[in-house]
Amino acid sequence: MRLSLILAGVSAAGLTLPALAQTTPPATPAPAPAGLAPAAQPTETLREAMVKAYRTNPDLTAERANLRADDENVPIARSRGLPGVSSTGSYNENLYDTDDSGVSPPRQGSVGVNLSVPVFSGGAVRNSVRAAETRVEAGRAGLRSVESQLFTDVVSAYLDVLRDEATVRLNQQNVRALDVNLQATRDRFEVGDLTRTDVAQSEARLALAQSQLRGAEAQLIASRENYIRVVGTAPGELASPPPLVGLPASPDQAVAAALEENPLLEGTRKAREASAYDVRVARAARLPTVSVGVGGDYYNRFGSIPGPGRTAGLQNDGFATSAGISLSLPLFQGGRPAAQVRQAQARESAAIEQVTSAERNVIAQTRSAFAIYQSALRVIESSRVAVEANRLSLEGVRAENSVGTRTILDILNAEQELLNSQVQLVTAERDAYVAGFAVLAAMGRAEAEDLGLDGGPLYDPVANYDRVRGSLSDWRDDPTPEAEATRTVNTPAQNPDVSGPVDPQPR
Repeated sequence: MRLSLILAGVSAAGLTLPALAQTTPPATPAPAPAGLAPAAQPTETLREAMVKAYRTNPDLTAERANLRADDENVPIARSRGLPGVSSTGSYNENLYDTDDSGVSPPRQGSVGVNLSVPVFSGGAVRNSVRAAETRVEAGRAGLRSVESQLFTDVVSAYLDVLRDEATVRLNQQNVRALDVNLQATRDRFEVGDLTRTDVAQSEARLALAQSQLRGAEAQLIASRENYIRVVGTAPGELASPPPLVGLPASPDQAVAAALEENPLLEGTRKAREASAYDVRVARAARLPTVSVGVGGDYYNRFGSIPGPGRTAGLQNDGFATSAGISLSLPLFQGGRPAAQVRQAQARESAAIEQVTSAERNVIAQTRSAFAIYQSALRVIESSRVAVEANRLSLEGVRAENSVGTRTILDILNAEQELLNSQVQLVTAERDAYVAGFAVLAAMGRAEAEDLGLDGGPLYDPVANYDRVRGSLSDWRDDPTPEAEATRTVNTPAQNPDVSGPVDPQPR
């Protein structure tokens, strides 16, 4: 199950994802946050934000480049076991020689070609290639992990903006209500129905509400700027996110899936496999190496052979060829091979421990995210009850105040309690959605694969590997690197403007 199944339950804003077959029935979908729905007509969906981030986020494009660099380690390792061809050229001018017999020519030039073919290297080449290939697989898992983390960041940034917009609207509504209360309190004070204390209490509570609104607006600006950092563009009117499906029924189910599919854990396991090949490469330094060499030279003396030399039969030019087998058997290297083997073994030991560490982290993160998700669902239930209860309480307190059984302070306190419960509700809805997505990410089910993005195919990490693995050219460079990610320097500074109230019922 991939992201196309995770973000199901398409919203009215047009969040459409390709339908894929499910091998197992998903758990009951988590509802989309109702309190986070924008008031205005939405112009951007969560899926569209993910598409933008997938195309233009610099962290992801940099990780792709790192993987392409890892791909090159395979042809580099293979090249050590392939034939090598070199050419040589020289020109010598004999200026003065006290032992000159008058036979040797004073000048000579030569051009040669040499071919060397490694025959046996103790397994160093074979194991180096295997280690490089395994590290490429680890790099692909790392790229999947970066993709998963990026989508998690997009979800968090997206929901942060929705939460903070709702919080600003709630605080704006609270300020308006308190301003009306203050005007009514002043009017009643003028006719002697209330005291100066009642007016002061209303003024103080309005000032506090205004300061809370300023803080909420600052937080909204920060969330919008963070959205720009992750997605690459400013948020428009964001649509309510669709429900999450495929969530596990228990933490044990989530952990079992995470241990099988978590990309970070898979990458750590591949790194451990590669370290075992490194030990074999180090051991090969103690074994003999065999190579076969063939060479050919053309020489020319430029007509400089003296008379005695010509009489002796020296030719002005000619060819010389040679062939041979080279065997190198190390007998003593000062302990270096053993040190290299022990070093590789120590690194393999570290890689083994890192797998255990990664496994612990994955288990802890998965269980924690699941616990946060479950807790947030409970908070949502309680907060909805609290909102309705506080709304009824506020209406009752106002009615009782009109007949003199409640004070202005009682109304102000009821207003504040209603605001607090509303803010707690939208915060819990945000926390539940982000935590639910984090659970899916830990399970390896929040990646770009099978997302079906519009505007082009997904990035294929295998394509570059296939392109370079068998390359034998010494002159096949890639084009000069250019930036792929988009810059945000021209994005205007964000403001706290929001549209429409989040609470349809008047206060």
